[in-house]
Amino acid sequence: MGKYFGTDGFRGEANVKLTVEHAYKVGRYLGWYYKKDGYRPQIVIGKDTRRSSYMFEYALVSGLTASGADVSLLHVTTTPSVSYVVRTEGFDCGIMISASHNPFYDNGIKLINRNGQKMDAEVEAKIEQYIDGEIEEIPFAQREEIGCATDFSAGRNRYIGYLISIPTRSFKNKRVGLDCSNGSASAIAKSVFDALGAKTYVIHNEPDGTNINTNCGSTHIESLQQFVKDNQLDVGFAYDGDADRCLAVDENGNLIDGDLIMYICGKYLKERGQLHDDTIVTTVMSNIGLYKACDREGLKYEKTNVGDKYVYENMVTNGHSLGGEQSGHIIFSRHATTGDGILTSLKLMEVILEKKTTLGTLASEVKIYPQLLQNLRVTDKELVLNHPDVIAAEKAVEEALGDDGRILVRASGTEPLLRVMVEAETQELCEKHVAAVIDVMKSVM
Repeated sequence: MGKYFGTDGFRGEANVKLTVEHAYKVGRYLGWYYKKDGYRPQIVIGKDTRRSSYMFEYALVSGLTASGADVSLLHVTTTPSVSYVVRTEGFDCGIMISASHNPFYDNGIKLINRNGQKMDAEVEAKIEQYIDGEIEEIPFAQREEIGCATDFSAGRNRYIGYLISIPTRSFKNKRVGLDCSNGSASAIAKSVFDALGAKTYVIHNEPDGTNINTNCGSTHIESLQQFVKDNQLDVGFAYDGDADRCLAVDENGNLIDGDLIMYICGKYLKERGQLHDDTIVTTVMSNIGLYKACDREGLKYEKTNVGDKYVYENMVTNGHSLGGEQSGHIIFSRHATTGDGILTSLKLMEVILEKKTTLGTLASEVKIYPQLLQNLRVTDKELVLNHPDVIAAEKAVEEALGDDGRILVRASGTEPLLRVMVEAETQELCEKHVAAVIDVMKSVM
């Protein structure tokens, strides 16, 4: 990770950690970087519904056009739609203004390369150097070389059309609940499901700039669970702020997380001969229960570091067709180059319809082990993480759990947090071992 850019872009509290000046300089550097031999760069920008997203959009546009780039504005849209538009419309790069699942007062700048993938770390490092004044000042474009910004909402509409084209069956008579998290999905998800014939019931699709992710969406699934039960729906889908994640709720109101989604879709694709090398790509956070179920079904798996960026890198390197995270970042490489929450919900609907069964029945094949994840806010992640007492505490938990559980301690890639996760046969054991490690961490801070 760099000084400003983490595993998912440049993220922090708006005008505290991530300021309008930062955004302007990001735009200045990117506009200059892509301007070669008189070529006018073409950049596309999307944003989520946070109040500060408009401020950052204008700052980025100012920087880009001042360096000589033309900018196309998708306005409020999803991260995967920016990725889609970049790779299908010939843009040099894309920018998504979003802090994903973070609270409204945070924001972020996600950079997407011309292939629709997350920007190379080398480019992000150069931007950081420019922000810190380690690169000489970039010349301003002048006269006719100054760039301009234009509306490109048509690009978002093309993405919606692409999503609608993917399913091969109608969703007619299926009662589907959508939690749009008062975020980017509010502008897209319902129109997709309506077009496919579903009876669509939507909650949290009235963004006001400050209510994104507030007690809703994939980070607060309880709301959708109750909504599905109260309205006797067949299935529910919850997205995060920029809709690159999806978690599901079955007909009984039970959570279907990313691990279960990967199992259900992976098994289905394997049966149809569409799962390359019969392998799914997971992260180290995936549940032991997923791996046991995969072993039983002859599904192979690989593990990467946390972050859909690393999942996709593995998929590209090895040609795999399905991968993702427990948190709901699911990548179907046949259709997308990044996690796409709405696409994920469509692919789950495909399995439900083709199998002529319920989501609850499909998920019942996996026994999920109790898992507890606790975050600890720290000022120096590496100091605490590498302290001998903390390492010894981790080792003690590993020995106590043996083959019947595991512990994972890691630093967040986007926040000043250490994450302690324990899986064990009972919730009580999880709580006991997590508390033991957290107590040691606090003692060495």
